[in-house]
Amino acid sequence: MKRLVVIGGGIAGLSLAYSIREHQKPGQECEVVLLEAKARIGGNIRTEKTGGFLIEGGPDCFLSEKPWAMELCKRIGLEAELLMTNEARRKTFVLSRGRLHELPEGVILMVPTKLIPLATSSLISIPGKIRMALEFFIPARKEKTDESLGSFVRRRLGAEALEKIAEPLVAGVHAGDPETMSVRASFPKFVQMEQEHGSLIRGMLKRMALGRKTHKPGEAGRKRVTMFVTLRNGLSTMIDELGKRLLNAPNTHIRTDAAVAAVVPRDNGYEVQFENGSTLAADAVAIAAPAYAAGALLEKMDLHLSARLLNIPYVSTATVSIAFKKKDIKHPLNGFGFVVPKVEGRRIMAATWTSVKFDYRAPDDSVLMRCFVGGAKNAELVLLNDGDMIAMVRQELKEIMGIDAEPVLARVFRWMNSMPQYTIGHEERIEAIEEAVERHPGLFITGSAYHGIGISDSVRWSEVVAKKALHYMFGG
Repeated sequence: MKRLVVIGGGIAGLSLAYSIREHQKPGQECEVVLLEAKARIGGNIRTEKTGGFLIEGGPDCFLSEKPWAMELCKRIGLEAELLMTNEARRKTFVLSRGRLHELPEGVILMVPTKLIPLATSSLISIPGKIRMALEFFIPARKEKTDESLGSFVRRRLGAEALEKIAEPLVAGVHAGDPETMSVRASFPKFVQMEQEHGSLIRGMLKRMALGRKTHKPGEAGRKRVTMFVTLRNGLSTMIDELGKRLLNAPNTHIRTDAAVAAVVPRDNGYEVQFENGSTLAADAVAIAAPAYAAGALLEKMDLHLSARLLNIPYVSTATVSIAFKKKDIKHPLNGFGFVVPKVEGRRIMAATWTSVKFDYRAPDDSVLMRCFVGGAKNAELVLLNDGDMIAMVRQELKEIMGIDAEPVLARVFRWMNSMPQYTIGHEERIEAIEEAVERHPGLFITGSAYHGIGISDSVRWSEVVAKKALHYMFGG
């Protein structure tokens, strides 16, 4: 029987292994061995429940616009668990000049689509508003080379839109620096809109009109799917269900505390070498670990491929979940949270008002928040000990929101080298990596470092890799 070894027990590795079992046909029997270096599977997805609070240490949701995570949840019996955001409070605030200002209604991923909310916004100056509106008339860039997100936004929407909207929103999601981020790799739809419609505003308006036109009348009574979706009992529910289904599948094994040292070619296949000195033969190997880990594993086999993988930059982040009694918070909490522009000089990147954004996250008399620390903006702050980091976050919330009460809960999660950075030229580098991988038949790579950082992107590309692995092992 053929054997596929999957290295990495995060969402990419788990969805890859599960996809093998979903797509294999009669006669394609194979053993699947999933190896995870740590004591638990799930990678950056980690849910904890304590005292009536539900805390997400890593990601807390996925995008419905990218349907692959939602579709996976439905296939593994979690459709009833899908939880939408509280749309009645769907606002985002931006810290500017020391105060929280509402992001103008109709601004979609930094692109304004409604004139009156932009015109009346207290966030952007009058010259800044005029400059953003002029985007409609700015011609498309003719050069086909990659461009930084910072350059792209400045060119199309102006410097103030970059400073007060694009930079903080991007830092909150990617933990990155727009001056080094590749717009083509990080926001390909923006590049496409500029080329196809000559304007982001025009492209976004046409896209919205098309969405309204294709909305089916029979869908009116269905539960509306919001932009962000999570699971009622936390994202670890998805990890647990995938793990359970894999363990119940024939010839499928999950091994934790199984740190791999190297992957080397052997006898029409591969040998997986463990740090404890043992080995495991494989007909095919799929590495679903971070790019730097994949690079280290492949150093003996292909030095140039290893170097390319090791050159993908990562940044570290931390989340601080902190809860207060509702009576101690004067802010109306009429939104999902706020983001912080770099120019403000603060020590947090953003804060999500978690129990406002999603139900079932806190007791009725309490509010759960989650603050983001580190990233490209303040990398050194991730190294603070728990006590100092919590004290820092409390001081930030006091100065920004006026919260001066003792928290009823505070929990720190650090994610070292967890966020791959899609810097300028990323697509060309990934193309070179994938060409190098193809020179090693039966070797596959997947994960958030290549074609998208979100949960849905990881699920999507792991399913693609699973089909490639089946085709390699069995043809057809």
